[in-house]
Amino acid sequence: MNKQLHRKEILAIKPYVPGKPVEEVQRELGISDVVKLASNENPLGPSPAVVQVLQKMAGSVSVYPDANCYYLKEALAERLGVLPDNLIIGNGSDEIIKMLAEAFLNVGEEAIVADPTFSEYDFAVKIMGGCTVVVPTKEYKHDLPAMADAITEKTKLIFICNPNNPTGTIVRQAEVEAFLQRVPEHVIVIFDEAYYEYVTDEAYPNTLAYVQEGRNVIVLRTFSKIYGLAGLRIGYGIASPALIGMLNRVKEPFNVNMLAQAAALAALSDTEHLRRSREINEEGKAYLYNEFNRLGLLFITTHANFIWVRIKADCQKVFAKLLRQGVIVRTGDIFGSPDVLRITIGTKEQNKRLVDALRTVLTEEGVLG
Repeated sequence: MNKQLHRKEILAIKPYVPGKPVEEVQRELGISDVVKLASNENPLGPSPAVVQVLQKMAGSVSVYPDANCYYLKEALAERLGVLPDNLIIGNGSDEIIKMLAEAFLNVGEEAIVADPTFSEYDFAVKIMGGCTVVVPTKEYKHDLPAMADAITEKTKLIFICNPNNPTGTIVRQAEVEAFLQRVPEHVIVIFDEAYYEYVTDEAYPNTLAYVQEGRNVIVLRTFSKIYGLAGLRIGYGIASPALIGMLNRVKEPFNVNMLAQAAALAALSDTEHLRRSREINEEGKAYLYNEFNRLGLLFITTHANFIWVRIKADCQKVFAKLLRQGVIVRTGDIFGSPDVLRITIGTKEQNKRLVDALRTVLTEEGVLG
């Protein structure tokens, strides 16, 4: 390709590698019964109320959606105790991450991220010609004092994934308070809380309070995980009206489709589905902890719906062998850990199938006697 055709900034971007789709495994390996435990999706699927509203609205897709997501903002504002002006809705929270870079990051300015963490932060920074400053995690969680030490005059954004993807760890209220005291006014702190609804730790920080105090903080949440709407792509951000106003300047006019908006509204109303999803996750977590201990595998205690497991073998080899048994997981090499798998917590049946398949593969690999 002629070097003059592309922006030099994009050469620093590593394309995102998604979890392997079920259809791809079925097509490539000829396996009909496939379990996907790779992308942290809700194994229960969406609420029945969501399915009902989608069926009802299918005939309306010839009309443009509400560009302002009025009714969803009203419902979220009431649920969260904020104003509609504190909210922005995105085509997944991924889009809002990109908006943040587009709205606030000048070429050469810096964004601080942990390592390992969600790769989309680095993507958004690099696409705008910014510089990603990487701070290694400490005991598998964000090292907030070290991240504060990394702040310079060029720092504009700090991303804190809480719970962190891929480790499932959290930073707690007292740690966050001490950290924010060291953050200067020219820096925006982004708390990515995609797995917020799964957290049971009472010391988990109340980040919405920082928004209500008018700090340079934005909180990201999503309907992709516990609400089971990953395929519809809808997430949201909560921040001061001033920050939201800047994001609205870079937002596409009709960025969230009408089915996603209606589905999110229906999902919010079904508190029983939310409760059951949490319950299934807690039961599955306990089961997998017990089984991993029995297999002698080290893992990180999680606050999300996935577990970071050290398998003491080449993750790509194990991944390939698990695929042949119809089980899809996420390899740790993309996060810099070639002997680790990130495994989504599934239903009781899915978790058992994963453990049985993993036991067989690790025995073949000589990890288990």
